[in-house]
Parts: sequence; structure tokens; C-alpha cells
Amino acid sequence: MVEIRLLLEPEIRSLLGPKEAFEAVREAFVKLARGEVVLPGILGIDIPETRTEAHVKGAFLRGAPYFSVKAASGSYDNPTRGLPVSGGLVMVFDSTTGLPRAILFDNGYLTDVRTGAAGALAADLLAKKEVDRVGIIGVGTQARYQMAALLGVRRPRTVLAYGRSTVKAAAYAREVEARHGVRVTVAPTMEKAVRGSDIVMTVTPSTQPLVQADWVQDGTHITAVGSDGPNKQELDIRVLQKADKIVADHLEQCLQFGEIHHAVEAGVLRKEEVYGELGEIAAGMKPGRESDDEITIADLTGVGVQDTAVANRVVEEAMRRGLGRILEV
Repeated sequence: MVEIRLLLEPEIRSLLGPKEAFEAVREAFVKLARGEVVLPGILGIDIPETRTEAHVKGAFLRGAPYFSVKAASGSYDNPTRGLPVSGGLVMVFDSTTGLPRAILFDNGYLTDVRTGAAGALAADLLAKKEVDRVGIIGVGTQARYQMAALLGVRRPRTVLAYGRSTVKAAAYAREVEARHGVRVTVAPTMEKAVRGSDIVMTVTPSTQPLVQADWVQDGTHITAVGSDGPNKQELDIRVLQKADKIVADHLEQCLQFGEIHHAVEAGVLRKEEVYGELGEIAAGMKPGRESDDEITIADLTGVGVQDTAVANRVVEEAMRRGLGRILEV
């Protein structure tokens, strides 16, 4: 008999929050920089006619008791169906025997929380220590996770939030203010959200560049989250031209997806001009921000090591607490 632990989203949420995800993701990026991971490529499935997509990612962090494979899926039309945008699950395997040990029915939660953690790590390493204002483009689910994680490393005086729907942007502002006690104002335009912000976060599924170079001032840090596929883009390529430091979560992946992909393809950026990877800075192999005048960009496409890191934490803690249903197969 093989025992497989089944965990549902409420249990998973009780086992891992933004703080624990940040710790796990930081450690995972350090291991990635040191070459201490096994990281396969991404399997992507896009269904344009239904605006549905899925990504399958996995990794093994050397020395860990488990490796995992995650399928994150969703449709941007789901809210009109009364369904959440994101779904998914994670399968966790014993790294010695290769046998399954757990299935995490997280409904996309782990993807959301680990993405927020990567954004917070990027801000911690690349943004100014004192942050007066944050601008955020996009007011959906991930905008909430990014803000919750960011507040663990920086405490801005105010946040300017822009969304295509002013109703949704206002709801986002009320929710974040009530939950986190930070002042949030609805920005009338994207430009207003970007100009003068110390940190800019872009969290949209856009396939057209949104942020323009002349909006970005000296000292700004940009965390670009939404461009996790080859057709997605949030930053005009001239924004990358203007930056002092461009940092990838995983460079080879960012050359296929993300903002770096578009800039390199357009010929305005060479691979050699990318400053480094997030894990290299977290591991102390390269410095992060070195002056308050630098413009820095973190291109976050989502790396399998993040998924494995948070899944490992969940399974280890579930076993310690005795949570989950045991299935014998």
C-alpha cells in the first residue's frame, strides 16, 4: 500500500501564508542560483477561442524529500460563469522512491501566493529602502497577493491602483485598505499610477505594452508579473532600454517569455545586458540596488522551483500537524 495525503484549499491556506511563502521562495531562488535544482522546461497549453490557458511546471530542490509537478489553469471568462479565474493542483512525489506522497487541491492558491512572494523578494532586493508610493496596474486576484506580500518587506505611505474598471479598482482599494491598513487611491490613468511611484507592479494579462518609458522616473523599481507567455507584454521595450538593471527570475525562461523576450526579439536588448537573476542577488553573488537613482526591473515569468518550494512546505507541515485525508492505493 502507498499512502497519499490529500489536502484541500482551506487546509493548504492554513498551512502556508505570505510569510512562509516568502521564506520558501527566497530559499528556492538561492538554490537555483547555486545550481542546486533540477528544473525541466514548461509545458504550456493555450486555448485562445475560450481564453483558457494552463502551465505545467515542476522541479526538484536537491536535498529535499520531495519533488513536485504543478498544473495551473484558468480562464479569464470564468467570472461571467460564476467561477474563479484560476484553478489547478500540485502532485508531490517522494524524491527517493519516486512514488506519489501528496496531492494538493489548491485551486491555484499556491501559484498565487508564490507569485506574490517572488514580487516581494524582487522589491526587497531592488527597490529603495524607503518607499513613499506604490503604483499598481491591474486590480485582480494577483494584485491582492502582490500587495499582501510587498507589505512584508516595504511599507509605502500610499498606493495608487489602476484598473480598466473603475468599479473593480474602487473595490480593490477598499479591500486593501481594510485588510492591510495602507491608504489606496484609484488612479484615473495608468500614467498617473506610474509617474512618481517608487515601486510599480504590473499584474495584467495584457498582450500589448502598457507602461511607457517617459512615465518612469529615476529611482523607480518595476516588478512585471503578467507576461508569463510569449504573447503577453506589459512594458514598452523602451522601458527596458531605459533601465539601469534588468533582473530575470530565470534568464533562459525570460528569453522565451516575458518582457526580456520582447526586448531581445526587437533588438533593443542583448542577453548579455541582462544584469542577472533574482537568485544571484538573493544569494549575495551580485549586489541589488546600489543607488536611489537606479531604475530597476524584475521580469517575473514564474519558475518551477517556486512551486516545489511552497509545496514542500505545505506537505511537511501537514505531516507534522496530521492534516489531510489519507488515501491508500
